[in-house]
Amino acid sequence: MDTQAVVPPQPRGNGKVHGEAPRRNQRVALEDRTNFEAGQVEIEGKITRRITRSFHAQLLANAQKNNGNPVLVPGVVDKAAKNRNDAPAKKVTKKAADEDVNVVSSDEEKEKPVNRGKPVQGSRKEVKTLTSILTARSKAMACGDTNKLKEQIVDFDAADVNDELAVVEYVDELYKFYKLEEDDCRVGDYMDTQPDINSKMRSILIDWLIDVHRKFELMPETFYLTVNIIDRFLSRRMVTRRELQLVGISSMVIASKYEEVWAPQVNDFVCLSDYAYTGNQIRVMEKAILQKLEWYLTVPTPYVFLARYIKASISPDDEMKNMVYFLAELGVLDYQTTIRHSPSMIAAAAVYAAHCTLNKRPFWTETLKHHTGYSEEQLRECAKVLVGFHSKAGESDLKALFKKYTKPEYGAVARRTPAKIC
Repeated sequence: MDTQAVVPPQPRGNGKVHGEAPRRNQRVALEDRTNFEAGQVEIEGKITRRITRSFHAQLLANAQKNNGNPVLVPGVVDKAAKNRNDAPAKKVTKKAADEDVNVVSSDEEKEKPVNRGKPVQGSRKEVKTLTSILTARSKAMACGDTNKLKEQIVDFDAADVNDELAVVEYVDELYKFYKLEEDDCRVGDYMDTQPDINSKMRSILIDWLIDVHRKFELMPETFYLTVNIIDRFLSRRMVTRRELQLVGISSMVIASKYEEVWAPQVNDFVCLSDYAYTGNQIRVMEKAILQKLEWYLTVPTPYVFLARYIKASISPDDEMKNMVYFLAELGVLDYQTTIRHSPSMIAAAAVYAAHCTLNKRPFWTETLKHHTGYSEEQLRECAKVLVGFHSKAGESDLKALFKKYTKPEYGAVARRTPAKIC
């Protein structure tokens, strides 16, 4: 004889039944009940044990291990499974899936709502691991450090916005281009291809040209371009010892015509060379140099970077500028330093060594690092070399550069105590 599940009486009026407290969300799915007794389930045509709360949880756990097969909630018949072959399955809405259904258990067991749409999970709360906490803090600190670095980079071009010659709108792109082009304009070790001259002769020539440059009161750009022209020409053509000074004079003539408003005359260079060469010889060598260099004279010399890096030092005084130029000229005077390091490296190292020599703290700032592209560690080796030249400048046989920077108009920076860079 068929039996029906006993439905607990529903609360009326004030929601109480025989003095019991009202129950929330209590609903009995009568339409899903079968002819079994409450709390019983049919498995293979047999009525099995009553469904307690622990047995119900065990059934759910076994069903979840069964690769996601449909779970038969104890006490409820799966109509969709029953009618799967008879009619198409109806779409189950999220609201129906999330409804709470009460499972009727024994009198000793308390009723517990079961969510049909979600698997039974433990009551363990979400706990943040130490790794996740440290990772979050590291990201926060990294963002904070980035913002801090941006604040430390000073926009020293803001004062020149109204100066058309400063080309503030293009200056960053210009120096990015210079950094790319400086490698193409550098020369390799060419002394092996010059059988009649050596690096010592080159240094003597450059030291003499420093004196000539000062007597003519030429611009600094002219000196650095002269050295660049000499090195590029010697890397492409062999010259004799007798022609080396002629190459230097002709290179300065070319550089003066390129950089100066009023360039010295060829006869002036003839007089300074003690008439060792004629004016015609200088013009012939000038033409040979231009042909060999293919008239390519717009090159990023160390001075191009010196002007920018000194400005990045934020309000440098005259002593600071003179010290930077002194150290940079010591660098281009030496053949190995010129070959080994790029023009931007020599310029940045000169600025760093000048800060150390004059004790201008901090020696290297985030602004300088941003605009030069070099860190303090990258510059230390080249800066040590420049400081070493400074310490030996007074005892060297090449006196022109040392005498120049002992003059009052250059602040006598050559007499300052050299820095100690570890």
